Amino acid sequence: MSEKTGTGAEAGPDTAADAGARPGNGGIWIFGATGRTGRRIAALLAARGLPPVLVGRDATRLREVAGEVDGDARTVVAATPEEAARRLAEDAAAGAPAVVVNTIGPFTSTAVPLIRACPPGTHYLDLSNELTSIRQVLDLHEEALAQGSTLVPGAGFGVCATESAARKVREGRPTPERVRVDALPSVESEPGLLGPALAASLVDGFAIGGRRYEAGRLVRVRLGGGVETLTLPDGSTARTLAVPTGDLEAAHHATGAPYVTAGNSEVPSGRAIRALLPLLAAVLARPAIGNAAKRRLARVEVKPKPPARAHSWARAHATWPDGTTHEVWLRAADGMDFTTTIAAEVAARLSQGGTPPGAHTPATLFGPGLAEAVGGRFVEGGATSRTV
Repeated sequence: MSEKTGTGAEAGPDTAADAGARPGNGGIWIFGATGRTGRRIAALLAARGLPPVLVGRDATRLREVAGEVDGDARTVVAATPEEAARRLAEDAAAGAPAVVVNTIGPFTSTAVPLIRACPPGTHYLDLSNELTSIRQVLDLHEEALAQGSTLVPGAGFGVCATESAARKVREGRPTPERVRVDALPSVESEPGLLGPALAASLVDGFAIGGRRYEAGRLVRVRLGGGVETLTLPDGSTARTLAVPTGDLEAAHHATGAPYVTAGNSEVPSGRAIRALLPLLAAVLARPAIGNAAKRRLARVEVKPKPPARAHSWARAHATWPDGTTHEVWLRAADGMDFTTTIAAEVAARLSQGGTPPGAHTPATLFGPGLAEAVGGRFVEGGATSRTV
């Protein structure tokens, strides 16, 4: 991975005007526009006077979404991500899209093909929190520089929330030795099938096994370790388990710390389940078993469920060589609302132009103020944790 990756200067919509990365004139394309996140992002953009181009597999559903968000919105029918990428390339002659918003998982399969299909100068963002996908996109930093494009993986609660806290914990301080970030999303579940995209993302995430940064290198560790019980700033408690998500990569780049761990509250952390996780990872890594698991998981019906807590939280805890510690929390709304609002905000900023080209995670590009711009609030210190 390039040493320049993720180290670009922070830029708002009115800064770095001469840095290149100019937008095209084809609007903002939303891939997966009929899905839950795609619909919400489209509505947010239309409300800002930025009518999106809606891309999806079902012409009828696309027309319905267009009617909901903007009756004049253009629709593009594509049965597969590959076909969508082809339509994107074909459309370049008529006017390259300014921004591509990718909501189609697994992002390990869709991100790079879509980016490679984009005409020079087109900007890209996705909602990935997959470690492999985040690294794949950041590895395209030099190519994006040459193309004059800005690539922003992880423009959702996953990555952006913990990265924002990590940037804040480092703010005005030297490079810490150790950092742990924890994501504690609170999401109201909507009824429906889990779906193939999310199923594939979940299976692929477990299949790579445990990971963390040690001495600046990404190393394999036992999946199922690194459990912490946290006391949140509001006095409630939650347990997080160390998992190899995109938060890990983003926190490493945001702080420069050589030792980094990422935890998440959404993964079951009971002793029995933790004991089985390494075996589960090994089994799911076998292509035949992993693919079968994806098909079965995709058919699981999700039942409506209220959010686990009043707010979503993200935490960054840093330790310096002299033993000094500092902790920052980010309080946000419903995790899905935060995700769609962040994606729409990043897309709108990219569409204005002037952002530095290259591949950057959201808070590295726009600073921790990005999270505050969509209603997030930082809380420094005042919480405790204990390792289980």
